[in-house]
Amino acid sequence: QVQLAESGGGLVQAGGSLRLSCAATGLTFSTHTMGWFRQAPGKEREFVACIRWIGSTTYYEDSVKGRFTISRDNAKNTVYLQMNSLKPEDTAVYYCAASRAGSSWRSRYAYDYWGQGTQVTVSS
Repeated sequence: QVQLAESGGGLVQAGGSLRLSCAATGLTFSTHTMGWFRQAPGKEREFVACIRWIGSTTYYEDSVKGRFTISRDNAKNTVYLQMNSLKPEDTAVYYCAASRAGSSWRSRYAYDYWGQGTQVTVSS
């Protein structure tokens, strides 16, 4: 049974930092592209970042480029999202996801497995 467990969310002031972690079990982590998505109240779930299993190539949503960094540790079956210079508009539930798709990693439909989410709240 595949499980993705996010941690590291919380309440932070604008300009602060948080690091999210996602520990994966029950899948061959090193052969999955890993992504982070977020969903604010009343909004669609949106792509934040992903990291491919080949070469660890990374992709980011435009509004987080230069502030967020995604990384992975295949030995620990864990993917991370370092979030710096946080803004109130970053407030959302953040979800970790795993994909075996060969493309379209910005789409939530490319992902096979999802975590339960972790709340990130940025106060102004």
